This record gives sequence, C-alpha cells and structure tokens, in this order.
Amino acid sequence: MKRLKGLLLILSVIFLANSCDNDAAHMHEDEAIIDFAKEKLEISLLLDNLAAASESGNFEMIEKIWWPSEEVLLIGTDRSENLEGWEDISAAIIKQFGTFEGTLISITDQSIWLNKDANVGWFFEELNYNFVYENKAMTFEGIRFTGVMQKMDGKWRLVQQHMSIPAQLEMVETN
Repeated sequence: MKRLKGLLLILSVIFLANSCDNDAAHMHEDEAIIDFAKEKLEISLLLDNLAAASESGNFEMIEKIWWPSEEVLLIGTDRSENLEGWEDISAAIIKQFGTFEGTLISITDQSIWLNKDANVGWFFEELNYNFVYENKAMTFEGIRFTGVMQKMDGKWRLVQQHMSIPAQLEMVETN
C-alpha cells in the first residue's frame, strides 16, 4: 500500500509539473511579452531624430518619422497653424526650413507613456528653440511639445503634434 501511495504521489507530481509547463508554454504563445522600456526608448530616439532633422533641415528624415496620411494633425505655435493631413504639414515644414537658419533645439524634459498593448504612445517634451529669422537671433525657452505616436508595421510614426509657448498671464479683477 505504501508503494502504491508513493507511486501515485510521484505520478501526481510529474503530471502536475507537466501541466504547469504546458500552461506556461500556452500562455507565451497567446500573449506576447511587451518590453515597455524598449518601446519608450524607441520613441525617445525618434523624438531625438525629429529634433536633429529640424535642426539640419533634413526633410527626408522627417518624412520617415511622420505617418504620411491625411489623418495626421499638427498644431503649432502660430494662431493659424492648425494643419490637418500630411500634405499641409509637409508644406509647412518645407516653408519653415526655407525661413529659419541656424536652428538649435535642446530637449530639457521628456516623458513618454504607452497604452497597454504598446502600439500607441503619447509624449511631453519641454524644448528650448533657438534659430535665426531675418538675420535676428531668436530664442523660445520652455516650449511645450506634446504628441501621439502609433506603431504601424513594426515602426513608430508621429500622428499628432502640438507645440505651445507658455505665456505670463496677468489676472485682472473684474467688477
């Protein structure tokens, strides 16, 4: 009887161990393991490339970062800069490259978030933007840069961008 109990115990342990291994293997087949840190790093590097491309006037690099669709949006610092679609956005970028010189962008703060599937990311950066416009050196400090990235065909692409310049508002009491 002791031998039978011992044999049943051994068989139970083997059965249990095999069922756990099968469950673990099954779980890995159905659920991809997402490396969130790697995905955030990819977005961060893409944002660095965007800054570098903006500094150097490298339109080809910018084309590789933006999703070339009419479903993208850029809201800039100018009151009328509300651009929908890659055609309008690309025209504005080309115009800016012909207008500004000596551009230097420094990223002073950056945060990146991802959805649970790591196929949509949104970010915040604070930038200092220096350039020459009509032979005058211009500086904008603390520009707020936010946007949305979407992972398509294994690559992150920019689908929405918003830049704003912080203002010092003076509150006036009204009667």
